[in-house]
Amino acid sequence: MLYHLFDYLQAHVDFPGIGLFRYISFRSALAFTIAFFLSLFVGKRLIAYLRRKQIGETVRDLGLEGQKKKEGTPTMGGLMIIAATLIAVLLVNDLTNIYIILLIFTILWMGTVGFIDDYIKVVKKNKEGLPGKYKLLAQAVLGVVIALTFYYHPDIKIRTKNYAVTPAERAENISKAFHPPEKSLKTTVPLILVHNEFDYTWLLPKAWRNVGWLRLLVFVAVITFIITAVSNGANLTDGLDGLAAGTSAITTGTLAILAWLSGNMIFAAYLNIMYIPGVGEISVFLAAFVGALLGFLWFNTYPASIFMGDTGSLTIGAVIGVISVFIRKEILLVLAAGIFLVETLSVLIQRYYYKFTRKFFGEPRRVFAMAPLHHHFQKKGIPEPKIVVRFWIVGMLLAVMAIASLKLR
Repeated sequence: MLYHLFDYLQAHVDFPGIGLFRYISFRSALAFTIAFFLSLFVGKRLIAYLRRKQIGETVRDLGLEGQKKKEGTPTMGGLMIIAATLIAVLLVNDLTNIYIILLIFTILWMGTVGFIDDYIKVVKKNKEGLPGKYKLLAQAVLGVVIALTFYYHPDIKIRTKNYAVTPAERAENISKAFHPPEKSLKTTVPLILVHNEFDYTWLLPKAWRNVGWLRLLVFVAVITFIITAVSNGANLTDGLDGLAAGTSAITTGTLAILAWLSGNMIFAAYLNIMYIPGVGEISVFLAAFVGALLGFLWFNTYPASIFMGDTGSLTIGAVIGVISVFIRKEILLVLAAGIFLVETLSVLIQRYYYKFTRKFFGEPRRVFAMAPLHHHFQKKGIPEPKIVVRFWIVGMLLAVMAIASLKLR
């Protein structure tokens, strides 16, 4: 709203400093600040309200140290993340940008699904919450909506690198460094210098790559898988005080940098990556998201005064998955969201190894003391705060590697 107000004023009023809202860097800083302090403001009141209504977490006894002390801690803290982010975004972002429209839909859609799950658990006292098949269905619906809009919307285009242009021509006009805008299903492949794009239609046999409905089907399937996997990965990571919020802030901060670089023609040409018109606006959204996450972390650090619940974790993962697709860096999530990946793999390895050994050896065996991985370290006697901080450190290292991969090719 403020963005559109100042955009209007700039066209009609000559006032010093009014053009600041044109700059993504300024709006990102403003969005972060607004979301952070809003999160603090909302959080204090939300915690008081949830305690007054006795809406607290029901903890299953897993034999972990300090676990029962968390019984009754207010949950649904994801509401403060969502509220702070949306208010900041509505104030500072360009609301005509298709990427921002889809991100607002994502945060509202998955926030609602997560809220229903938490409501069933803590208000209706049903520990199972929303059945898993309904969560998967909601994630699939989101994936289909994102993929179809991505496929058909005229504003979602890319400009790939034009390797035939000489340095002199590029210096004369930076726009010549890229081919004209095109609709494309290409994504960026890290660690490759030249022609570092992968088209999802290449997953089809050559004879079928120009069949429209098959191209769309493959793309919808891939995008839905990415969004579902990342959303559930964030959900699995939410098990210790500050773990999901801290690692998510690191990942979203990394994506904000990647979005800014991909949406800037000069940096995209220098880094030899595709230029994506309009995605720079995503970095403003992500700045608000990081601010909201850090505001939530203020209350969620050990010992937590509130948990994010599925309202937060499912939403965070979905937002990260959707943005990675928008900026064509979903393969880089292996690094940028490496914590989510490892946590998910630990659960899958544990489950299938358990079933395999029970079938072939007559008795089940485990790879980890407990899954997800953070509970394995708890079982080993490492204090919860130490586990969380070490995961943050690993997350930061992975984030640096993800950003560095743009030049290490």
